[in-house]
Amino acid sequence: MLNENHLFVKSYQKGQKVVCKRIVLFVLDDKHARFLQKSHPQKKIVNRVGISATKKLGGAVERNRAKRIIREAWRALNAQRELVVGKLIVISAREACNEAKSGDVLKDLTYAAARLGLFAKK
Repeated sequence: MLNENHLFVKSYQKGQKVVCKRIVLFVLDDKHARFLQKSHPQKKIVNRVGISATKKLGGAVERNRAKRIIREAWRALNAQRELVVGKLIVISAREACNEAKSGDVLKDLTYAAARLGLFAKK
């Protein structure tokens, strides 16, 4: 997971983005992926993912619900498809995410990932 503000800002400024109805997906190559591979328990290169929800969505309850739904949709996407590794990925919730189910967000996430070429070639 991404926790550092400068990585979010870098993804917003320099990353590719796809805007959907419920989410916005930002993707940027992770220059430190090889370095972080050494500290990973299985010595694998992984994606670093961050989820953001602004105060435009509402109070803390609405923001946390939106983040929970996005997190579950991301888990489902990882289970369904193999993704390219070594990326910084930021998923930002939009206002329509408040009324959405995790299946709806999964559809948007799948569409955005396909547009950005996040699915691994077999």
